[in-house]
Amino acid sequence: MADTPDFARFLPYGTQLVDDEDIEAVVAVLRGDWLTTGPAVEAFEAALAARGRARRAIAVSNGTAALHTLYAAAGLGPGDEIVTSPLTFVATASTALLLGASVEFADVDAATGNLDPDAAAAAISPRTKLVVAVDYAGHPANYDALRRVTEPASLGLIADGAHSLGGSYRGRPVGSLADATTLSFHPVKTITTGEGGAILTDDEAWARSARRFRNHGIVREPEDLRLGAPGAWYYEVQSLGLNYRLPDILCALGLSQLTKLDAFLARRRALARRYQDALGDVAGLEQPRETDDVESAWHLYVVRVEDPLRRDAFFAALRAAGIGAQVHYIPVYAHPAIAALGFAPGACPVAEDFAARAVSIPLYPKLGDTDAERVVEAVRDAASATL
Repeated sequence: MADTPDFARFLPYGTQLVDDEDIEAVVAVLRGDWLTTGPAVEAFEAALAARGRARRAIAVSNGTAALHTLYAAAGLGPGDEIVTSPLTFVATASTALLLGASVEFADVDAATGNLDPDAAAAAISPRTKLVVAVDYAGHPANYDALRRVTEPASLGLIADGAHSLGGSYRGRPVGSLADATTLSFHPVKTITTGEGGAILTDDEAWARSARRFRNHGIVREPEDLRLGAPGAWYYEVQSLGLNYRLPDILCALGLSQLTKLDAFLARRRALARRYQDALGDVAGLEQPRETDDVESAWHLYVVRVEDPLRRDAFFAALRAAGIGAQVHYIPVYAHPAIAALGFAPGACPVAEDFAARAVSIPLYPKLGDTDAERVVEAVRDAASATL
Protein backbone atom coordinates (compact mmCIF):
# COMPACT_ATOMS: atom_id res chain seq x y z
CA MET A 1 0.00 0.00 0.00
CA ALA A 2 1.33 3.42 -0.90
CA ASP A 3 0.54 4.95 2.50
CA THR A 4 2.22 2.20 4.55
CA PRO A 5 5.62 3.24 5.97
CA ASP A 6 8.63 1.17 4.94
CA PHE A 7 9.58 0.29 8.54
CA ALA A 8 12.32 -2.06 7.32
CA ARG A 9 14.17 1.07 6.18
CA PHE A 10 12.66 3.57 8.61
CA LEU A 11 14.92 6.53 9.36
CA PRO A 12 14.08 8.14 12.73
CA TYR A 13 14.32 11.92 13.15
CA GLY A 14 17.06 11.35 15.73
CA THR A 15 18.97 8.56 17.47
CA GLN A 16 22.13 7.90 19.46
CA LEU A 17 25.60 6.93 18.26
CA VAL A 18 27.23 4.61 20.81
CA ASP A 19 30.51 2.92 19.92
CA ASP A 20 32.84 0.36 21.49
CA GLU A 21 34.71 3.04 23.47
CA ASP A 22 31.44 4.07 25.10
CA ILE A 23 30.58 0.48 25.93
CA GLU A 24 34.04 -0.13 27.39
CA ALA A 25 33.69 2.96 29.59
CA VAL A 26 30.44 1.63 31.03
CA VAL A 27 31.85 -1.87 31.49
CA ALA A 28 34.81 -0.44 33.40
CA VAL A 29 32.41 1.11 35.91
CA LEU A 30 30.42 -2.12 36.18
CA ARG A 31 33.64 -3.90 37.09
CA GLY A 32 34.56 -1.29 39.68
CA ASP A 33 33.41 -0.44 43.18
CA TRP A 34 31.00 2.41 42.41
CA LEU A 35 27.75 2.16 40.50
CA THR A 36 26.31 5.44 41.74
CA THR A 37 27.41 8.69 43.43
CA GLY A 38 31.04 7.86 42.76
CA PRO A 39 34.03 9.23 40.85
CA ALA A 40 32.48 8.99 37.38
CA VAL A 41 29.80 11.49 38.43
CA GLU A 42 32.40 14.02 39.54
CA ALA A 43 34.47 13.49 36.40
CA PHE A 44 31.46 13.97 34.13
CA GLU A 45 30.39 17.09 35.98
CA ALA A 46 33.88 18.56 35.74
CA ALA A 47 34.04 17.89 32.01
CA LEU A 48 30.59 19.40 31.44
CA ALA A 49 31.48 22.52 33.41
CA ALA A 50 34.67 22.96 31.40
CA ARG A 51 32.84 22.53 28.12
CA GLY A 52 30.20 25.09 29.04
CA ARG A 53 32.65 27.47 30.76
CA ALA A 54 30.61 27.24 33.93
CA ARG A 55 31.90 27.03 37.48
CA ARG A 56 29.59 24.22 38.48
CA ALA A 57 27.79 21.30 36.85
CA ILE A 58 25.20 19.18 38.61
CA ALA A 59 24.29 15.92 36.89
CA VAL A 60 20.73 14.67 37.32
CA SER A 61 18.57 11.82 36.11
CA ASN A 62 17.05 13.53 33.03
CA GLY A 63 16.40 16.88 31.41
CA THR A 64 13.05 17.28 33.15
CA ALA A 65 14.76 16.69 36.49
CA ALA A 66 17.30 19.37 35.55
CA LEU A 67 14.51 21.93 35.09
CA HIS A 68 12.67 20.88 38.25
CA THR A 69 15.87 20.92 40.29
CA LEU A 70 17.01 24.28 38.98
CA TYR A 71 13.65 25.93 39.53
CA ALA A 72 13.61 24.60 43.10
CA ALA A 73 17.18 25.77 43.68
CA ALA A 74 16.24 29.24 42.45
CA GLY A 75 13.47 29.35 45.05
CA LEU A 76 10.58 29.21 42.59
CA GLY A 77 7.28 28.55 44.30
CA PRO A 78 3.71 29.72 44.93
CA GLY A 79 3.24 33.36 44.09
CA ASP A 80 6.11 33.32 41.57
CA GLU A 81 5.96 33.21 37.79
CA ILE A 82 8.21 32.27 34.92
CA VAL A 83 8.09 33.78 31.45
CA THR A 84 8.98 31.29 28.74
CA SER A 85 8.37 30.17 25.17
CA PRO A 86 5.41 27.97 24.22
CA LEU A 87 7.51 26.35 21.46
CA THR A 88 9.14 23.72 23.64
CA PHE A 89 8.58 20.38 25.33
CA VAL A 90 5.99 20.60 28.10
CA ALA A 91 8.57 20.07 30.87
CA THR A 92 9.89 23.63 30.53
CA ALA A 93 6.56 24.80 31.94
CA SER A 94 5.19 21.80 33.83
CA THR A 95 8.09 21.60 36.29
CA ALA A 96 7.45 25.23 37.31
CA LEU A 97 3.75 24.50 37.71
CA LEU A 98 4.51 21.48 39.89
CA LEU A 99 6.37 23.81 42.27
CA GLY A 100 3.26 25.95 42.58
CA ALA A 101 4.47 28.77 40.33
CA SER A 102 2.55 30.10 37.36
CA VAL A 103 3.69 30.36 33.75
CA GLU A 104 3.34 33.24 31.33
CA PHE A 105 4.03 32.40 27.68
CA ALA A 106 5.68 34.95 25.41
CA ASP A 107 5.85 34.72 21.64
CA VAL A 108 8.82 33.62 19.56
CA ASP A 109 10.98 35.04 16.81
CA ALA A 110 9.54 33.98 13.46
CA ALA A 111 12.95 33.12 11.99
CA THR A 112 14.45 30.98 14.77
CA GLY A 113 11.54 29.85 16.93
CA ASN A 114 13.35 31.24 19.98
CA LEU A 115 11.86 33.45 22.68
CA ASP A 116 11.36 36.99 21.37
CA PRO A 117 13.04 39.43 23.83
CA ASP A 118 10.45 42.13 23.19
CA ALA A 119 7.60 39.69 23.79
CA ALA A 120 9.32 38.46 26.95
CA ALA A 121 9.66 42.02 28.20
CA ALA A 122 5.96 42.66 27.60
CA ALA A 123 5.02 39.49 29.50
CA ILE A 124 6.89 40.36 32.71
CA SER A 125 4.72 41.10 35.74
CA PRO A 126 5.44 41.86 39.42
CA ARG A 127 5.24 38.09 40.02
CA THR A 128 7.92 37.18 37.50
CA LYS A 129 11.01 35.56 39.02
CA LEU A 130 12.66 33.87 36.03
CA VAL A 131 12.79 34.30 32.27
CA VAL A 132 13.40 30.92 30.66
CA ALA A 133 14.71 30.91 27.09
CA VAL A 134 14.60 27.71 25.03
CA ASP A 135 17.35 27.10 22.46
CA TYR A 136 14.96 25.73 19.89
CA ALA A 137 16.38 23.03 17.59
CA GLY A 138 19.90 23.75 18.91
CA HIS A 139 20.00 27.44 17.96
CA PRO A 140 20.93 29.56 21.02
CA ALA A 141 18.54 32.36 21.85
CA ASN A 142 19.39 36.07 21.72
CA TYR A 143 20.91 36.20 25.19
CA ASP A 144 22.32 39.71 25.06
CA ALA A 145 18.87 41.10 24.29
CA LEU A 146 17.32 38.90 26.97
CA ARG A 147 19.87 40.21 29.49
CA ARG A 148 18.66 43.70 28.72
CA VAL A 149 15.20 42.49 29.71
CA THR A 150 16.10 40.60 32.90
CA GLU A 151 18.85 42.67 34.50
CA PRO A 152 16.93 45.94 35.03
CA ALA A 153 14.15 43.92 36.68
CA SER A 154 16.58 41.77 38.75
CA LEU A 155 15.19 38.58 37.22
CA GLY A 156 17.02 35.30 36.76
CA LEU A 157 17.79 34.29 33.17
CA ILE A 158 17.61 30.55 32.52
CA ALA A 159 18.61 28.71 29.35
CA ASP A 160 16.76 25.50 28.55
CA GLY A 161 19.66 24.10 26.56
CA ALA A 162 18.26 20.61 26.07
CA HIS A 163 18.86 21.02 22.32
CA SER A 164 21.98 23.12 22.24
CA LEU A 165 24.99 21.58 24.00
CA GLY A 166 28.00 22.47 21.85
CA GLY A 167 26.35 25.50 20.31
CA SER A 168 27.57 29.06 20.84
CA TYR A 169 26.34 32.65 20.79
CA ARG A 170 28.76 35.42 19.86
CA GLY A 171 31.68 33.09 20.54
CA ARG A 172 30.44 32.07 23.99
CA PRO A 173 29.41 28.45 24.55
CA VAL A 174 26.06 27.20 25.74
CA GLY A 175 26.46 26.89 29.49
CA SER A 176 27.89 30.38 29.90
CA LEU A 177 25.09 32.44 28.36
CA ALA A 178 22.54 32.58 31.18
CA ASP A 179 22.53 32.51 34.96
CA ALA A 180 22.00 28.77 34.67
CA THR A 181 21.53 26.28 31.85
CA THR A 182 19.73 22.94 31.81
CA LEU A 183 20.81 20.09 29.54
CA SER A 184 19.31 16.79 28.41
CA PHE A 185 21.15 13.60 27.47
CA HIS A 186 18.23 11.65 26.02
CA PRO A 187 19.31 9.38 23.12
CA VAL A 188 18.21 11.88 20.46
CA LYS A 189 20.23 14.72 22.00
CA THR A 190 23.76 15.86 21.10
CA ILE A 191 25.32 13.36 23.51
CA THR A 192 23.54 10.66 25.48
CA THR A 193 23.67 8.96 28.85
CA GLY A 194 20.56 6.92 27.99
CA GLU A 195 18.49 9.17 30.20
CA GLY A 196 20.17 12.05 31.98
CA GLY A 197 20.49 15.76 32.36
CA ALA A 198 22.55 18.47 34.02
CA ILE A 199 22.57 22.03 35.31
CA LEU A 200 25.43 24.41 34.52
CA THR A 201 25.78 27.58 36.58
CA ASP A 202 28.20 30.07 38.12
CA ASP A 203 25.81 30.70 41.00
CA GLU A 204 27.24 28.92 44.04
CA ALA A 205 24.03 29.14 46.05
CA TRP A 206 21.95 27.65 43.25
CA ALA A 207 24.52 24.90 42.73
CA ARG A 208 24.52 23.98 46.44
CA SER A 209 20.73 23.94 46.59
CA ALA A 210 20.52 21.89 43.38
CA ARG A 211 22.93 19.26 44.72
CA ARG A 212 20.80 18.91 47.83
CA PHE A 213 17.48 18.84 45.96
CA ARG A 214 18.66 16.00 43.69
CA ASN A 215 19.55 13.97 46.82
CA HIS A 216 16.35 14.24 48.91
CA GLY A 217 17.41 17.56 50.43
CA ILE A 218 20.09 15.84 52.49
CA VAL A 219 22.66 18.05 54.25
CA ARG A 220 25.90 16.47 55.51
CA GLU A 221 28.28 19.43 55.77
CA PRO A 222 29.06 19.87 59.52
CA GLU A 223 28.99 23.65 59.32
CA ASP A 224 25.44 23.60 57.92
CA LEU A 225 23.87 21.12 60.36
CA ARG A 226 21.21 22.59 62.65
CA LEU A 227 20.99 19.87 65.29
CA GLY A 228 24.65 19.09 65.85
CA ALA A 229 26.67 16.16 64.60
CA PRO A 230 26.54 13.10 66.88
CA GLY A 231 28.61 11.05 64.41
CA ALA A 232 29.97 10.73 60.88
CA TRP A 233 26.81 8.84 59.97
CA TYR A 234 24.58 11.80 60.68
CA TYR A 235 22.69 13.91 58.14
CA GLU A 236 19.68 16.19 58.09
CA VAL A 237 16.89 16.86 55.61
CA GLN A 238 16.37 20.60 55.95
CA SER A 239 14.21 21.05 52.85
CA LEU A 240 12.41 18.51 50.73
CA GLY A 241 14.01 17.11 47.60
CA LEU A 242 13.88 14.06 45.35
CA ASN A 243 16.17 11.30 44.16
CA TYR A 244 17.33 12.79 40.88
CA ARG A 245 20.86 11.37 41.01
CA LEU A 246 22.57 10.23 37.81
CA PRO A 247 24.54 7.02 38.48
CA ASP A 248 28.20 6.39 37.70
CA ILE A 249 27.22 3.89 35.01
CA LEU A 250 25.47 6.57 32.98
CA CYS A 251 28.02 9.27 33.80
CA ALA A 252 30.74 7.01 32.39
CA LEU A 253 28.79 6.82 29.14
CA GLY A 254 28.31 10.58 29.18
CA LEU A 255 31.98 11.26 29.80
CA SER A 256 32.94 9.05 26.87
CA GLN A 257 30.29 10.66 24.67
CA LEU A 258 31.52 14.13 25.59
CA THR A 259 34.93 13.36 24.06
CA LYS A 260 33.10 12.86 20.75
CA LEU A 261 30.94 15.98 20.95
CA ASP A 262 32.96 17.94 18.40
CA ALA A 263 32.80 15.08 15.91
CA PHE A 264 29.06 14.73 16.48
CA LEU A 265 28.57 18.46 15.94
CA ALA A 266 30.68 18.45 12.78
CA ARG A 267 28.51 15.71 11.29
CA ARG A 268 25.27 17.44 12.27
CA ARG A 269 26.48 20.68 10.70
CA ALA A 270 27.60 18.91 7.54
CA LEU A 271 24.18 17.30 7.20
CA ALA A 272 22.46 20.63 7.79
CA ARG A 273 24.53 22.22 5.01
CA ARG A 274 23.72 19.30 2.72
CA TYR A 275 20.00 19.75 3.33
CA GLN A 276 20.17 23.50 2.83
CA ASP A 277 21.99 23.08 -0.47
CA ALA A 278 19.74 20.30 -1.71
CA LEU A 279 16.37 21.60 -0.52
CA GLY A 280 16.75 25.36 -0.83
CA ASP A 281 14.86 25.47 -4.12
CA VAL A 282 11.89 23.32 -3.06
CA ALA A 283 8.71 25.26 -3.69
CA GLY A 284 6.43 25.63 -0.70
CA LEU A 285 9.11 24.73 1.84
CA GLU A 286 11.15 27.04 4.10
CA GLN A 287 14.56 25.94 5.36
CA PRO A 288 16.01 26.74 8.81
CA ARG A 289 18.92 29.16 9.05
CA GLU A 290 21.49 30.24 11.60
CA THR A 291 21.71 33.88 12.57
CA ASP A 292 25.11 35.49 11.99
CA ASP A 293 26.02 35.54 15.70
CA VAL A 294 25.18 31.89 16.39
CA GLU A 295 26.72 28.49 15.80
CA SER A 296 23.85 26.05 16.19
CA ALA A 297 24.18 22.56 17.62
CA TRP A 298 21.63 21.44 14.97
CA HIS A 299 19.73 19.12 17.27
CA LEU A 300 16.83 19.31 14.83
CA TYR A 301 16.44 20.22 11.19
CA VAL A 302 12.99 21.81 11.05
CA VAL A 303 11.52 22.68 7.67
CA ARG A 304 8.30 24.67 7.45
CA VAL A 305 5.61 24.33 4.82
CA GLU A 306 4.26 27.62 3.52
CA ASP A 307 0.64 26.49 3.78
CA PRO A 308 -0.19 24.97 7.20
CA LEU A 309 -3.23 23.23 5.69
CA ARG A 310 -0.84 21.08 3.67
CA ARG A 311 1.51 20.17 6.52
CA ASP A 312 -0.26 16.95 7.52
CA ALA A 313 -0.26 15.62 3.95
CA PHE A 314 3.44 16.44 3.61
CA PHE A 315 4.16 14.75 6.94
CA ALA A 316 2.18 11.65 5.98
CA ALA A 317 4.00 11.37 2.65
CA LEU A 318 7.35 11.39 4.43
CA ARG A 319 6.21 8.74 6.89
CA ALA A 320 4.91 6.59 4.06
CA ALA A 321 8.38 6.75 2.53
CA GLY A 322 9.94 5.51 5.77
CA ILE A 323 11.21 8.94 6.83
CA GLY A 324 10.69 9.48 10.55
CA ALA A 325 9.37 12.99 10.41
CA GLN A 326 8.22 14.59 13.66
CA VAL A 327 6.63 17.82 14.81
CA HIS A 328 8.43 19.96 17.41
CA TYR A 329 6.15 21.13 19.01
CA ILE A 330 2.52 21.95 19.49
CA PRO A 331 2.42 25.08 21.70
CA VAL A 332 2.67 24.03 25.35
CA TYR A 333 -0.55 25.80 26.27
CA ALA A 334 -2.44 23.70 23.72
CA HIS A 335 -1.94 20.56 25.85
CA PRO A 336 -5.17 19.88 27.74
CA ALA A 337 -3.48 19.88 31.16
CA ILE A 338 -2.07 23.36 30.52
CA ALA A 339 -5.06 24.74 28.63
CA ALA A 340 -7.21 23.83 31.64
CA LEU A 341 -5.33 26.50 33.61
CA GLY A 342 -6.97 29.18 31.50
CA PHE A 343 -4.84 29.40 28.37
CA ALA A 344 -6.57 29.84 25.02
CA PRO A 345 -5.48 29.72 21.36
CA GLY A 346 -4.17 32.99 19.98
CA ALA A 347 -1.95 33.87 22.93
CA CYS A 348 1.26 33.56 20.86
CA PRO A 349 0.33 33.77 17.18
CA VAL A 350 3.88 33.55 15.83
CA ALA A 351 4.58 30.38 17.80
CA GLU A 352 1.25 28.91 16.74
CA ASP A 353 1.99 29.59 13.08
CA PHE A 354 5.51 28.15 13.45
CA ALA A 355 4.16 25.00 15.08
CA ALA A 356 1.43 24.55 12.50
CA ARG A 357 3.94 24.52 9.65
CA ALA A 358 6.92 22.70 11.24
CA VAL A 359 8.25 19.27 10.30
CA SER A 360 11.53 17.84 11.63
CA ILE A 361 13.41 15.55 9.25
CA PRO A 362 16.17 13.05 10.18
CA LEU A 363 19.40 14.57 11.47
CA TYR A 364 21.87 12.63 13.64
CA PRO A 365 25.59 11.76 13.51
CA LYS A 366 25.29 8.20 12.26
CA LEU A 367 23.03 9.18 9.36
CA GLY A 368 25.12 8.16 6.38
CA ASP A 369 25.42 9.98 3.08
CA THR A 370 23.27 7.43 1.25
CA ASP A 371 20.46 7.74 3.77
CA ALA A 372 20.80 11.54 3.81
CA GLU A 373 20.29 11.50 0.04
CA ARG A 374 17.26 9.30 0.56
CA VAL A 375 15.87 11.92 2.96
CA VAL A 376 16.46 14.64 0.38
CA GLU A 377 14.71 12.69 -2.35
CA ALA A 378 11.78 11.86 -0.08
CA VAL A 379 11.36 15.50 0.97
CA ARG A 380 11.45 16.67 -2.64
CA ASP A 381 8.97 13.99 -3.70
CA ALA A 382 6.63 14.69 -0.77
CA ALA A 383 6.76 18.43 -1.42
CA SER A 384 6.05 17.92 -5.11
CA ALA A 385 3.07 15.72 -4.32
CA THR A 386 1.51 17.70 -1.49
CA LEU A 387 2.62 21.33 -1.38
